[in-house]
Amino acid sequence: MTPVSRQLPIRTPEVAEPRYFTDAAEAVAHLQALYAQAIDYLQARFAEVIQSGAPDCRYRAFYPEIRITTASFGQIDSRLSFGHVTEPGTYATTATRPDLFQHYLTQQIGLLIDNHNVPVCIGPSTTPIPVHFAVMNDADLQVPQDGALAFPLRDVFDVPDLSNTNDDIVNGLVSKQAGGTGPLALFTAQRVDYSLARLAHYTATGPEHFQNHVLFTNYQFYVEEFVAFGRAALRDPDSGYASLVGPGNVEITDPDAPLDPPAKLPQMPTYHLTRAGGGGITLVNIGVGPSNAKTATDHIAVLRPHVWLMVGHCAGLRNSQSLGDFVLAHAYLREDKVLDDDLPVWVPIPALAEVQIALQTAVVDVAQVSDYELKRIMRTGTVASVDNRNWELRDQTGPVQRLSQSRAIALDMESATIAANGFRFRVPYGTLLCVSDKPLHGELKLPGMASDFYKTQVSRHLEIGIRAMEALREMPLERLHSRKLRSFEETAFL
Repeated sequence: MTPVSRQLPIRTPEVAEPRYFTDAAEAVAHLQALYAQAIDYLQARFAEVIQSGAPDCRYRAFYPEIRITTASFGQIDSRLSFGHVTEPGTYATTATRPDLFQHYLTQQIGLLIDNHNVPVCIGPSTTPIPVHFAVMNDADLQVPQDGALAFPLRDVFDVPDLSNTNDDIVNGLVSKQAGGTGPLALFTAQRVDYSLARLAHYTATGPEHFQNHVLFTNYQFYVEEFVAFGRAALRDPDSGYASLVGPGNVEITDPDAPLDPPAKLPQMPTYHLTRAGGGGITLVNIGVGPSNAKTATDHIAVLRPHVWLMVGHCAGLRNSQSLGDFVLAHAYLREDKVLDDDLPVWVPIPALAEVQIALQTAVVDVAQVSDYELKRIMRTGTVASVDNRNWELRDQTGPVQRLSQSRAIALDMESATIAANGFRFRVPYGTLLCVSDKPLHGELKLPGMASDFYKTQVSRHLEIGIRAMEALREMPLERLHSRKLRSFEETAFL
Protein backbone atom coordinates (compact mmCIF):
# COMPACT_ATOMS: atom_id res chain seq x y z
CA MET A 1 0.00 0.00 0.00
CA THR A 2 1.44 3.37 -1.01
CA PRO A 3 1.91 5.68 1.98
CA VAL A 4 0.00 8.99 1.84
CA SER A 5 1.94 12.10 2.83
CA ARG A 6 0.41 14.11 5.62
CA GLN A 7 -0.90 17.55 4.69
CA LEU A 8 0.61 20.05 7.11
CA PRO A 9 -1.79 22.53 8.70
CA ILE A 10 -1.50 26.11 7.51
CA ARG A 11 -1.07 28.91 10.03
CA THR A 12 -1.73 32.52 9.11
CA PRO A 13 -1.94 35.83 10.95
CA GLU A 14 -5.40 36.88 12.06
CA VAL A 15 -7.29 37.68 8.85
CA ALA A 16 -8.90 41.11 8.84
CA GLU A 17 -12.36 41.67 7.42
CA PRO A 18 -12.54 43.78 4.25
CA ARG A 19 -13.24 47.46 4.85
CA TYR A 20 -14.75 50.11 2.58
CA PHE A 21 -13.30 53.59 2.15
CA THR A 22 -14.36 56.81 0.47
CA ASP A 23 -11.12 58.56 1.46
CA ALA A 24 -8.06 57.51 -0.54
CA ALA A 25 -5.53 58.38 2.18
CA GLU A 26 -7.39 56.27 4.72
CA ALA A 27 -7.59 53.40 2.24
CA VAL A 28 -3.83 53.48 1.69
CA ALA A 29 -3.18 53.66 5.42
CA HIS A 30 -5.18 50.47 5.84
CA LEU A 31 -3.25 48.86 2.98
CA GLN A 32 -0.05 49.69 4.81
CA ALA A 33 -1.35 48.18 8.05
CA LEU A 34 -2.41 44.93 6.35
CA TYR A 35 0.87 44.62 4.48
CA ALA A 36 2.97 45.35 7.57
CA GLN A 37 1.04 42.74 9.58
CA ALA A 38 1.64 40.08 6.91
CA ILE A 39 5.34 40.91 6.47
CA ASP A 40 6.00 41.03 10.21
CA TYR A 41 4.36 37.62 10.60
CA LEU A 42 6.41 36.00 7.83
CA GLN A 43 9.67 37.55 8.97
CA ALA A 44 9.14 36.40 12.56
CA ARG A 45 8.20 32.86 11.52
CA PHE A 46 11.11 32.69 9.09
CA ALA A 47 13.60 33.71 11.77
CA GLU A 48 12.16 31.01 14.06
CA VAL A 49 12.44 28.33 11.39
CA ILE A 50 16.05 29.23 10.53
CA GLN A 51 16.91 29.03 14.21
CA SER A 52 14.88 25.96 15.27
CA GLY A 53 14.36 23.89 12.13
CA ALA A 54 11.28 22.65 10.31
CA PRO A 55 7.97 23.15 12.16
CA ASP A 56 4.96 20.84 12.02
CA CYS A 57 2.97 23.32 9.95
CA ARG A 58 3.12 25.70 6.99
CA TYR A 59 3.19 29.49 7.42
CA ARG A 60 1.33 31.76 5.06
CA ALA A 61 0.34 35.41 4.79
CA PHE A 62 -1.45 37.23 2.00
CA TYR A 63 -0.95 40.37 -0.04
CA PRO A 64 -3.58 43.04 0.57
CA GLU A 65 -6.06 43.72 -2.20
CA ILE A 66 -7.76 46.79 -3.66
CA ARG A 67 -11.23 46.11 -5.07
CA ILE A 68 -13.95 48.26 -6.58
CA THR A 69 -17.41 47.45 -7.92
CA THR A 70 -19.44 49.78 -10.07
CA ALA A 71 -22.82 49.21 -11.72
CA SER A 72 -22.80 52.33 -13.87
CA PHE A 73 -21.43 53.42 -17.22
CA GLY A 74 -21.02 56.85 -15.59
CA GLN A 75 -19.87 59.69 -17.84
CA ILE A 76 -16.09 59.94 -17.50
CA ASP A 77 -13.95 62.87 -18.62
CA SER A 78 -12.91 61.63 -22.06
CA ARG A 79 -9.67 63.61 -21.90
CA LEU A 80 -8.32 61.27 -19.20
CA SER A 81 -6.47 58.10 -20.14
CA PHE A 82 -6.55 56.62 -16.62
CA GLY A 83 -8.42 56.80 -13.32
CA HIS A 84 -11.57 54.96 -14.37
CA VAL A 85 -12.78 51.51 -15.41
CA THR A 86 -14.22 50.89 -18.84
CA GLU A 87 -17.54 49.27 -17.94
CA PRO A 88 -19.61 48.12 -14.95
CA GLY A 89 -18.20 45.22 -12.97
CA THR A 90 -15.77 44.29 -10.23
CA TYR A 91 -12.09 45.10 -10.57
CA ALA A 92 -9.24 44.20 -8.24
CA THR A 93 -5.48 44.13 -7.84
CA THR A 94 -3.07 42.86 -5.23
CA ALA A 95 -0.71 45.46 -3.74
CA THR A 96 2.80 45.37 -2.31
CA ARG A 97 5.07 47.92 -0.65
CA PRO A 98 2.32 50.49 -0.02
CA ASP A 99 4.98 52.49 1.82
CA LEU A 100 6.98 52.84 -1.40
CA PHE A 101 3.91 53.48 -3.57
CA GLN A 102 1.98 55.63 -1.10
CA HIS A 103 1.65 58.70 -3.31
CA TYR A 104 0.85 56.66 -6.42
CA LEU A 105 -1.79 54.53 -4.68
CA THR A 106 -3.43 57.54 -3.03
CA GLN A 107 -3.66 59.28 -6.38
CA GLN A 108 -5.02 56.28 -8.29
CA ILE A 109 -7.54 55.24 -5.61
CA GLY A 110 -8.67 58.85 -5.24
CA LEU A 111 -9.41 59.08 -8.97
CA LEU A 112 -11.47 55.87 -8.83
CA ILE A 113 -13.55 57.15 -5.93
CA ASP A 114 -14.09 60.55 -7.58
CA ASN A 115 -14.85 59.24 -11.07
CA HIS A 116 -17.23 56.45 -10.07
CA ASN A 117 -18.63 57.81 -6.81
CA VAL A 118 -18.29 54.43 -5.08
CA PRO A 119 -16.07 53.29 -2.20
CA VAL A 120 -13.04 51.05 -2.60
CA CYS A 121 -12.73 47.83 -0.64
CA ILE A 122 -9.42 47.07 1.10
CA GLY A 123 -8.81 43.61 2.52
CA PRO A 124 -6.61 40.54 2.30
CA SER A 125 -6.33 38.80 -1.06
CA THR A 126 -6.03 35.09 -1.73
CA THR A 127 -2.49 35.47 -3.13
CA PRO A 128 0.23 34.33 -0.69
CA ILE A 129 3.34 36.46 -0.20
CA PRO A 130 6.47 34.47 -1.15
CA VAL A 131 8.91 34.35 1.74
CA HIS A 132 11.73 35.64 -0.48
CA PHE A 133 9.87 38.93 -0.99
CA ALA A 134 8.84 39.15 2.65
CA VAL A 135 12.42 39.13 3.94
CA MET A 136 14.30 40.93 1.15
CA ASN A 137 14.09 44.32 2.89
CA ASP A 138 15.34 43.01 6.23
CA ALA A 139 19.15 43.14 6.33
CA ASP A 140 19.19 40.66 9.22
CA LEU A 141 17.37 37.96 7.26
CA GLN A 142 18.52 36.12 4.15
CA VAL A 143 16.92 33.21 2.33
CA PRO A 144 19.44 30.33 2.16
CA GLN A 145 20.13 28.83 -1.25
CA ASP A 146 18.28 25.69 -2.18
CA GLY A 147 19.67 22.67 -0.34
CA ALA A 148 21.34 24.65 2.44
CA LEU A 149 18.57 23.82 4.90
CA ALA A 150 17.83 20.36 6.25
CA PHE A 151 14.31 20.61 4.79
CA PRO A 152 12.78 22.08 1.61
CA LEU A 153 11.88 25.71 2.24
CA ARG A 154 8.80 25.41 0.04
CA ASP A 155 7.40 22.81 2.45
CA VAL A 156 7.06 25.54 5.08
CA PHE A 157 6.64 28.82 3.17
CA ASP A 158 5.23 29.98 -0.13
CA VAL A 159 7.78 30.69 -2.86
CA PRO A 160 7.43 32.77 -6.05
CA ASP A 161 4.73 31.52 -8.40
CA LEU A 162 5.10 32.21 -12.12
CA SER A 163 1.33 32.10 -12.59
CA ASN A 164 1.24 35.42 -10.69
CA THR A 165 4.59 36.76 -11.91
CA ASN A 166 4.19 37.61 -15.57
CA ASP A 167 3.18 40.31 -18.02
CA ASP A 168 -0.13 38.83 -19.13
CA ILE A 169 -2.11 41.93 -18.13
CA VAL A 170 0.36 44.32 -19.76
CA ASN A 171 0.41 42.25 -22.94
CA GLY A 172 -3.38 42.22 -23.19
CA LEU A 173 -3.75 38.48 -22.53
CA VAL A 174 -5.95 38.90 -19.44
CA SER A 175 -9.24 40.76 -19.48
CA LYS A 176 -10.91 38.87 -16.63
CA GLN A 177 -9.42 37.19 -13.57
CA ALA A 178 -10.82 34.45 -11.36
CA GLY A 179 -14.54 34.90 -10.71
CA GLY A 180 -14.95 37.34 -13.59
CA THR A 181 -13.04 40.12 -11.84
CA GLY A 182 -11.22 42.55 -14.10
CA PRO A 183 -7.63 43.69 -13.43
CA LEU A 184 -7.33 47.07 -11.77
CA ALA A 185 -3.58 47.53 -12.34
CA LEU A 186 -1.03 46.46 -14.95
CA PHE A 187 1.07 44.42 -12.52
CA THR A 188 0.28 41.92 -9.79
CA ALA A 189 1.99 42.31 -6.43
CA GLN A 190 4.29 39.35 -7.10
CA ARG A 191 5.38 40.83 -10.43
CA VAL A 192 6.17 44.12 -8.70
CA ASP A 193 8.11 42.43 -5.90
CA TYR A 194 10.12 40.43 -8.42
CA SER A 195 11.15 43.60 -10.26
CA LEU A 196 11.98 45.48 -7.07
CA ALA A 197 14.41 42.69 -6.18
CA ARG A 198 15.90 42.71 -9.69
CA LEU A 199 16.34 46.49 -9.68
CA ALA A 200 18.37 46.36 -6.49
CA HIS A 201 20.53 43.65 -8.08
CA TYR A 202 21.15 45.30 -11.44
CA THR A 203 21.56 48.92 -10.29
CA ALA A 204 22.90 48.51 -6.73
CA THR A 205 20.42 51.14 -5.57
CA GLY A 206 17.15 50.66 -3.72
CA PRO A 207 13.86 51.26 -5.54
CA GLU A 208 12.99 54.03 -3.09
CA HIS A 209 15.67 56.21 -4.71
CA PHE A 210 14.28 56.02 -8.25
CA GLN A 211 12.79 59.25 -9.52
CA ASN A 212 9.80 59.72 -11.82
CA HIS A 213 11.94 60.89 -14.75
CA VAL A 214 14.41 58.32 -16.07
CA LEU A 215 17.26 58.85 -18.53
CA PHE A 216 18.85 55.82 -20.18
CA THR A 217 22.28 55.97 -21.73
CA ASN A 218 24.75 53.55 -23.26
CA TYR A 219 28.03 55.22 -22.28
CA GLN A 220 29.84 55.86 -18.99
CA PHE A 221 30.74 59.38 -20.14
CA TYR A 222 27.14 60.42 -19.50
CA VAL A 223 27.35 59.11 -15.93
CA GLU A 224 30.38 61.28 -15.22
CA GLU A 225 28.62 64.33 -16.62
CA PHE A 226 25.45 63.53 -14.67
CA VAL A 227 27.39 63.34 -11.39
CA ALA A 228 29.03 66.68 -12.20
CA PHE A 229 25.62 68.20 -12.96
CA GLY A 230 24.22 66.74 -9.75
CA ARG A 231 27.00 68.26 -7.66
CA ALA A 232 26.41 71.65 -9.29
CA ALA A 233 22.68 71.35 -8.59
CA LEU A 234 23.35 70.62 -4.92
CA ARG A 235 25.45 73.79 -4.72
CA ASP A 236 22.50 75.82 -6.00
CA PRO A 237 20.00 76.38 -3.17
CA ASP A 238 17.32 77.27 -5.72
CA SER A 239 17.65 74.11 -7.85
CA GLY A 240 15.12 72.13 -5.82
CA TYR A 241 17.30 69.02 -5.84
CA ALA A 242 17.92 67.44 -2.45
CA SER A 243 20.55 64.71 -2.82
CA LEU A 244 22.60 62.59 -5.19
CA VAL A 245 22.51 58.81 -4.80
CA GLY A 246 24.92 56.36 -6.41
CA PRO A 247 25.52 52.59 -6.49
CA GLY A 248 25.68 51.03 -3.06
CA ASN A 249 22.93 53.47 -1.96
CA VAL A 250 25.59 56.07 -1.21
CA GLU A 251 23.68 59.34 -0.74
CA ILE A 252 25.23 62.79 -0.49
CA THR A 253 23.74 66.22 0.16
CA ASP A 254 27.12 67.96 0.35
CA PRO A 255 28.22 68.67 -3.25
CA ASP A 256 31.85 68.07 -2.32
CA ALA A 257 31.31 64.80 -0.46
CA PRO A 258 32.74 61.62 -2.01
CA LEU A 259 30.39 59.41 -3.97
CA ASP A 260 32.56 56.34 -3.94
CA PRO A 261 31.16 53.37 -5.87
CA PRO A 262 31.21 49.88 -4.33
CA ALA A 263 34.20 47.65 -5.01
CA LYS A 264 32.10 45.60 -7.41
CA LEU A 265 30.09 47.76 -9.79
CA PRO A 266 26.62 46.55 -10.76
CA GLN A 267 25.70 45.60 -14.30
CA MET A 268 23.79 48.86 -14.79
CA PRO A 269 25.29 51.66 -12.65
CA THR A 270 22.49 54.02 -11.67
CA TYR A 271 22.47 57.51 -10.17
CA HIS A 272 19.55 59.48 -8.76
CA LEU A 273 19.34 63.25 -8.45
CA THR A 274 16.49 63.39 -5.98
CA ARG A 275 13.75 65.93 -5.50
CA ALA A 276 10.70 66.06 -3.25
CA GLY A 277 7.88 63.79 -4.38
CA GLY A 278 10.12 61.82 -6.73
CA GLY A 279 10.36 64.81 -9.05
CA GLY A 280 14.08 64.37 -9.67
CA ILE A 281 15.96 62.52 -12.40
CA THR A 282 17.42 59.02 -12.50
CA LEU A 283 20.21 58.10 -14.93
CA VAL A 284 20.76 54.43 -15.81
CA ASN A 285 23.80 53.31 -17.78
CA ILE A 286 22.30 50.24 -19.43
CA GLY A 287 25.44 49.53 -21.44
CA VAL A 288 25.23 48.23 -24.98
CA GLY A 289 22.53 46.04 -26.45
CA PRO A 290 18.77 45.52 -26.62
CA SER A 291 18.78 42.77 -24.00
CA ASN A 292 20.05 45.20 -21.36
CA ALA A 293 17.56 47.82 -22.53
CA LYS A 294 14.68 45.37 -22.14
CA THR A 295 15.88 44.16 -18.76
CA ALA A 296 16.13 47.67 -17.34
CA THR A 297 12.76 48.83 -18.63
CA ASP A 298 11.01 45.57 -17.69
CA HIS A 299 11.80 46.25 -14.05
CA ILE A 300 11.69 50.06 -13.85
CA ALA A 301 8.19 49.96 -15.37
CA VAL A 302 6.68 48.65 -12.11
CA LEU A 303 7.67 51.94 -10.44
CA ARG A 304 5.29 53.72 -12.85
CA PRO A 305 7.66 56.53 -13.86
CA HIS A 306 6.18 59.55 -15.58
CA VAL A 307 8.56 59.41 -18.55
CA TRP A 308 11.76 57.78 -19.76
CA LEU A 309 14.14 58.98 -22.46
CA MET A 310 17.09 57.48 -24.29
CA VAL A 311 20.12 59.76 -24.62
CA GLY A 312 23.05 57.97 -26.18
CA HIS A 313 25.19 57.58 -29.26
CA CYS A 314 24.24 56.29 -32.67
CA ALA A 315 25.55 55.71 -36.17
CA GLY A 316 24.45 58.40 -38.62
CA LEU A 317 23.14 56.95 -41.87
CA ARG A 318 23.10 60.07 -44.04
CA ASN A 319 26.15 61.62 -45.67
CA SER A 320 24.73 65.06 -44.84
CA GLN A 321 25.02 64.35 -41.12
CA SER A 322 28.09 65.40 -39.14
CA LEU A 323 29.58 63.86 -36.05
CA GLY A 324 27.90 65.47 -33.06
CA ASP A 325 24.58 66.08 -34.83
CA PHE A 326 21.42 65.19 -32.94
CA VAL A 327 18.73 62.73 -34.00
CA LEU A 328 15.19 63.05 -32.64
CA ALA A 329 13.37 59.78 -33.25
CA HIS A 330 9.89 60.11 -34.74
CA ALA A 331 9.61 56.40 -35.58
CA TYR A 332 11.48 53.14 -35.01
CA LEU A 333 12.64 50.27 -37.21
CA ARG A 334 12.63 47.36 -34.79
CA GLU A 335 15.26 44.74 -35.60
CA ASP A 336 16.32 44.28 -31.98
CA LYS A 337 14.20 41.08 -31.72
CA VAL A 338 14.02 40.97 -27.91
CA LEU A 339 10.40 42.12 -27.71
CA ASP A 340 8.95 40.30 -30.70
CA ASP A 341 7.11 37.75 -28.53
CA ASP A 342 5.60 40.44 -26.29
CA LEU A 343 4.95 43.20 -28.81
CA PRO A 344 4.87 42.07 -32.46
CA VAL A 345 6.85 44.17 -34.92
CA TRP A 346 3.65 45.12 -36.76
CA VAL A 347 2.58 47.21 -33.76
CA PRO A 348 3.34 50.89 -34.51
CA ILE A 349 5.27 52.83 -31.86
CA PRO A 350 3.93 56.40 -32.19
CA ALA A 351 5.85 59.54 -31.37
CA LEU A 352 4.39 61.38 -28.36
CA ALA A 353 3.92 65.06 -29.14
CA GLU A 354 4.50 66.27 -25.59
CA VAL A 355 7.84 64.49 -25.34
CA GLN A 356 8.96 65.46 -28.85
CA ILE A 357 8.25 69.14 -28.22
CA ALA A 358 10.12 69.08 -24.92
CA LEU A 359 13.19 67.51 -26.53
CA GLN A 360 13.22 69.82 -29.53
CA THR A 361 12.74 72.89 -27.34
CA ALA A 362 15.63 71.77 -25.13
CA VAL A 363 17.91 71.41 -28.19
CA VAL A 364 17.01 74.94 -29.32
CA ASP A 365 17.64 76.39 -25.85
CA VAL A 366 20.95 74.62 -25.19
CA ALA A 367 22.40 74.90 -28.69
CA GLN A 368 21.16 78.50 -29.06
CA VAL A 369 19.86 78.02 -32.59
CA SER A 370 16.82 79.43 -34.35
CA ASP A 371 14.06 77.18 -35.64
CA TYR A 372 15.33 76.90 -39.22
CA GLU A 373 18.99 76.74 -38.20
CA LEU A 374 18.05 73.74 -36.06
CA LYS A 375 18.05 71.68 -39.26
CA ARG A 376 21.83 72.08 -39.46
CA ILE A 377 22.44 70.16 -36.21
CA MET A 378 19.38 67.94 -35.77
CA ARG A 379 17.33 65.62 -37.93
CA THR A 380 14.03 63.98 -37.13
CA GLY A 381 13.04 60.62 -38.55
CA THR A 382 13.28 56.88 -38.13
CA VAL A 383 15.84 55.30 -35.80
CA ALA A 384 16.73 51.67 -36.45
CA SER A 385 17.78 49.38 -33.59
CA VAL A 386 19.57 46.10 -34.30
CA ASP A 387 20.84 43.21 -32.19
CA ASN A 388 24.23 42.89 -33.92
CA ARG A 389 26.81 45.48 -32.89
CA ASN A 390 28.98 44.68 -35.92
CA TRP A 391 26.21 44.54 -38.50
CA GLU A 392 28.30 46.54 -41.00
CA LEU A 393 30.89 43.77 -41.19
CA ARG A 394 28.40 41.34 -42.78
CA ASP A 395 26.76 41.39 -46.19
CA GLN A 396 25.11 44.80 -46.15
CA THR A 397 22.67 44.23 -49.00
CA GLY A 398 19.69 43.26 -46.84
CA PRO A 399 20.21 45.64 -43.91
CA VAL A 400 21.04 48.64 -46.08
CA GLN A 401 17.99 48.05 -48.27
CA ARG A 402 15.71 47.96 -45.20
CA LEU A 403 17.37 51.05 -43.77
CA SER A 404 16.79 52.85 -47.05
CA GLN A 405 13.19 51.71 -47.42
CA SER A 406 12.37 52.78 -43.86
CA ARG A 407 14.04 56.18 -44.43
CA ALA A 408 16.13 55.53 -41.31
CA ILE A 409 18.50 58.33 -40.38
CA ALA A 410 20.33 56.66 -37.49
CA LEU A 411 21.07 53.24 -36.05
CA ASP A 412 21.76 52.00 -32.53
CA MET A 413 21.02 48.95 -30.38
CA GLU A 414 18.75 50.26 -27.60
CA SER A 415 16.37 53.05 -28.61
CA ALA A 416 13.65 51.00 -30.29
CA THR A 417 13.62 48.59 -27.34
CA ILE A 418 13.19 51.39 -24.82
CA ALA A 419 10.47 53.07 -26.87
CA ALA A 420 8.64 49.80 -27.56
CA ASN A 421 8.71 48.82 -23.90
CA GLY A 422 7.50 52.30 -23.01
CA PHE A 423 4.56 51.76 -25.35
CA ARG A 424 3.95 48.27 -23.93
CA PHE A 425 4.09 49.42 -20.31
CA ARG A 426 2.20 52.70 -20.93
CA VAL A 427 5.21 54.82 -19.92
CA PRO A 428 5.78 57.97 -22.01
CA TYR A 429 9.03 57.67 -23.95
CA GLY A 430 11.33 59.52 -26.31
CA THR A 431 14.76 59.32 -27.96
CA LEU A 432 17.40 61.95 -28.63
CA LEU A 433 20.65 60.49 -29.97
CA CYS A 434 24.00 61.97 -30.93
CA VAL A 435 25.86 60.87 -34.08
CA SER A 436 29.22 59.39 -33.07
CA ASP A 437 30.16 57.62 -36.32
CA LYS A 438 29.02 57.13 -39.92
CA PRO A 439 29.99 53.56 -40.89
CA LEU A 440 28.29 53.66 -44.30
CA HIS A 441 30.34 56.70 -45.26
CA GLY A 442 33.80 55.69 -44.10
CA GLU A 443 33.75 57.47 -40.75
CA LEU A 444 34.23 54.65 -38.28
CA LYS A 445 34.45 55.24 -34.55
CA LEU A 446 38.21 55.38 -33.92
CA PRO A 447 39.99 56.18 -30.63
CA GLY A 448 41.36 59.66 -31.33
CA MET A 449 38.27 60.90 -33.09
CA ALA A 450 36.02 59.46 -30.40
CA SER A 451 37.91 61.23 -27.61
CA ASP A 452 37.48 64.65 -29.19
CA PHE A 453 33.86 63.94 -29.95
CA TYR A 454 33.06 62.81 -26.41
CA LYS A 455 34.75 65.83 -24.84
CA THR A 456 32.77 68.32 -26.87
CA GLN A 457 29.36 66.70 -27.12
CA VAL A 458 28.46 64.62 -24.06
CA SER A 459 27.98 67.53 -21.67
CA ARG A 460 25.70 69.42 -24.06
CA HIS A 461 23.72 66.30 -24.95
CA LEU A 462 23.10 65.42 -21.31
CA GLU A 463 22.07 69.00 -20.51
CA ILE A 464 19.46 68.78 -23.27
CA GLY A 465 18.07 65.57 -21.80
CA ILE A 466 17.90 67.10 -18.32
CA ARG A 467 16.22 70.26 -19.56
CA ALA A 468 13.63 68.20 -21.40
CA MET A 469 12.93 66.23 -18.22
CA GLU A 470 12.56 69.41 -16.20
CA ALA A 471 10.06 70.75 -18.71
CA LEU A 472 8.09 67.49 -18.67
CA ARG A 473 8.10 67.57 -14.85
CA GLU A 474 6.01 70.73 -14.97
CA MET A 475 3.42 69.12 -17.24
CA PRO A 476 0.21 67.79 -15.63
CA LEU A 477 0.09 63.98 -15.59
CA GLU A 478 -3.17 63.88 -17.50
CA ARG A 479 -1.43 65.65 -20.40
CA LEU A 480 1.84 63.73 -20.28
CA HIS A 481 0.24 60.29 -20.15
CA SER A 482 -1.05 60.30 -23.68
CA ARG A 483 -4.19 58.44 -24.70
CA LYS A 484 -2.05 56.97 -27.50
CA LEU A 485 -0.58 54.62 -24.88
CA ARG A 486 -3.93 53.24 -23.75
CA SER A 487 -6.11 50.60 -25.38
CA PHE A 488 -9.90 50.42 -25.53
CA GLU A 489 -9.75 47.85 -22.70
CA GLU A 490 -7.42 49.26 -20.06
CA THR A 491 -6.74 49.04 -16.36
CA ALA A 492 -7.85 52.02 -14.30
CA PHE A 493 -4.47 52.45 -12.65
CA LEU A 494 -1.85 54.38 -14.56
